[in-house]
Amino acid sequence: MLKIDPQLEEYILSHTEPEDPVLEELNRKTHLEILNPNMLSGHLLGKTLQMISKMIQPELILEIGTYTGYSAICLARGLKEGGKIHTIDINDELEEIVRFYFKKARIEEKIEYHTGNALEIIPRLNYYFDLVFIDGDKREYSAYYKTVIDKVKPGGFILVDNVLWDGKVIEKNESGDPYTQGIKAFNKLAHNDPLVENVILPVRDGLMVLRKTD
Repeated sequence: MLKIDPQLEEYILSHTEPEDPVLEELNRKTHLEILNPNMLSGHLLGKTLQMISKMIQPELILEIGTYTGYSAICLARGLKEGGKIHTIDINDELEEIVRFYFKKARIEEKIEYHTGNALEIIPRLNYYFDLVFIDGDKREYSAYYKTVIDKVKPGGFILVDNVLWDGKVIEKNESGDPYTQGIKAFNKLAHNDPLVENVILPVRDGLMVLRKTD
């Protein structure tokens, strides 16, 4: 994640709406009991996702990478009345905790939860989405993007997490790390795609916001 002065980070968080009790509990439980808790979106990114979703007021959202459900809860809170979020995760071992917190957050009726390979599931979803959030396997970012772009409505948005990858995207010495290479390949692909306009926000580990123009 991006390094930020601890005092400045404390100031930012103290001047951001507090984490609500359900998300705070999910955050704590993930860090205590689940492998790789750094995969959790967390408070600042979660609030950013929620704010963007509320601004767009999407009818249909697609999320690639549910993990323990934190970001799905945040995104779902911006849905238009009667809207749905389809969220996909490869790890079915997390389903119990995910469904528990969807219910506790009172959004379970807004969620379609899928487990399995997103690249196999997405083509079977016969919908056009207003908002897509990509936060799955970093090696597959370009494949996710290519699979989903035709399912995004004109004027719709794609949000992509971890696009700065702890600063590794600008390292001069090529490590051959497939995760870093996956992120860099996606960033180049998206930035050069005439179908979208994009901006990278230095939130958490880098959030790319794309808007489909056609």
